[in-house]
Amino acid sequence: MITETEFLLIMPHAIQRVGDFLDPLNEAMDEGEINTPERMAAFLAQLAHESGEFRYMQELADGSAYDNRADLGNTRPEAIQISESHGSSPGRWWKGHGPIQITGYDNHRDCSEALYGDPMVLLHDPMRLTRPTEGCRSAVWFWNTRNLNTWADKDTEEGFKAITRRINGGLNGWNDRLRYWERARSVLGL
Repeated sequence: MITETEFLLIMPHAIQRVGDFLDPLNEAMDEGEINTPERMAAFLAQLAHESGEFRYMQELADGSAYDNRADLGNTRPEAIQISESHGSSPGRWWKGHGPIQITGYDNHRDCSEALYGDPMVLLHDPMRLTRPTEGCRSAVWFWNTRNLNTWADKDTEEGFKAITRRINGGLNGWNDRLRYWERARSVLGL
């Protein structure tokens, strides 16, 4: 469990969001067994980077860069049909949502199945992941479906790089992520 003081020492710009997110974050981390300082430091560092310290629960870019991403499921006929029914394109409709930025048709569908027992909920309403409880639970879902606790347990820079690649597909924002990780490790006594 992370305290409000620890949360703000790691993410000082989250001051206006801590009241909304602290309890849902702790509940989701507990549910997902992100319950050691090593796991919490890696998880919180990644969320801090991805969400701009919990300030952005929806990706700032318009998402059009994801329109033709087959690896995200955005080129499937059903993805095109659903997004067009909402007056959008797949990349724009399923751009990143929540503190870990769930992105793409496939991830929204799979996350929806896990959180609601219904794959269609987030396909038609991806903005649900911008809410504190659902957003935090989606971040833990993503983390656990990629077995990232295994890498966090190593508590090494190489392990943290592996986590970053699984979240981001590369090492975008590496220096920022590393600063958050080092800060979180220090705050959590590692």
